[in-house]
Amino acid sequence: MAMADPRAITGLLRQLGATILSCVLLAMAVLGVPGLAEAALPQGNAVTDPAAILRNALPVNAPDLQELQHRLEATSDDLRAKRWTALTSSVRRSQSLLSTRRDAMLKAFSDADRTKAETLLQTLEEQLQTLAATAETQQRDPFLEARREALATIGSAESLLVGPFPFEIPAEFDALPRLLGRATVKITTTKGDLITVVDGYNAPLTAGAFVDLVQRGFYNDLPFTRAEDFYVLQTGDPKGPEEGYVDPKTKVERTVPLEIKVPGEKAPFYNQTFEDLGLFKATPTLPFATLGTLGWAHSDEQLNDGSSQFFFFLYEAELTPAGLNLVDGRYAAFGYVVDGFDVLEELGVDDGIVKAVVLDGADNLVAHG
Repeated sequence: MAMADPRAITGLLRQLGATILSCVLLAMAVLGVPGLAEAALPQGNAVTDPAAILRNALPVNAPDLQELQHRLEATSDDLRAKRWTALTSSVRRSQSLLSTRRDAMLKAFSDADRTKAETLLQTLEEQLQTLAATAETQQRDPFLEARREALATIGSAESLLVGPFPFEIPAEFDALPRLLGRATVKITTTKGDLITVVDGYNAPLTAGAFVDLVQRGFYNDLPFTRAEDFYVLQTGDPKGPEEGYVDPKTKVERTVPLEIKVPGEKAPFYNQTFEDLGLFKATPTLPFATLGTLGWAHSDEQLNDGSSQFFFFLYEAELTPAGLNLVDGRYAAFGYVVDGFDVLEELGVDDGIVKAVVLDGADNLVAHG
């Protein structure tokens, strides 16, 4: 199954380069490329860190923790500009927020999780002390490492606040597997390992189909069938005439609907693109905004005929920018590569998957509705 794609547009962007990207987009809007007449360059800096995207995509309401998270993430601009005084001030304010709001933060956790949360917040306090010291001594790499560790601790605390699965999947999809949470999947390729986090909170059917096929060993020994620089690396086409996964019981190819969740909406939209919905300026909860975004392929003709083929989005900030890549709102993202980016950048059509295994979260997979 070939994924529908704007290859001509991508090629044009490669030729013209980032310096005239805005002119290209304007020309595309004038020529009537769907959605671009209403679109504009994204305001501010798009979030391109997969760990940050996954933290922001958690279905939790934790204002204090999330404010602390966003404060630390927002230090990137000052760090790039080497504004160390501003960085030190930002970290000190974050320490103050943690100190003054610690009790309120802890009240949000269940009795069963409060002890674990207390330990995490104590760890976070120590990490912020280290972060402040690296800012004061103007050490860029240690600052980045300390910030990464602090944000990971915040993410661990936020994950404890996830309650029951946040929405009901439509009954028409009851026959399909679903991932009611997250899973970590290791994909061993001919060039090395990729570690991915698959998000069932925001794409339960897509993530569920993927994890189910991983558990079945479906992807083992499959080649990459398509590789385009700065665009996609695709796999999942089984050996033989079939283009997707054929259920051994029904002898029928199993298909998965297009599934895209938008912030502020309780549940995903199914089998509707952003163009169909008139959401020309929307950003998905799981955007194609970073190298190694996992996307579910479907054909040119149908939105609901994706079965097993998926792709790694080869994000390139100047050629396929976040919010203007013509993939958001047309395909379902369902997870991210979080480790192994050097491996991903080396893979091509001469390579393939050796084996895929679920490292964590297999218990979140439910066989059907």
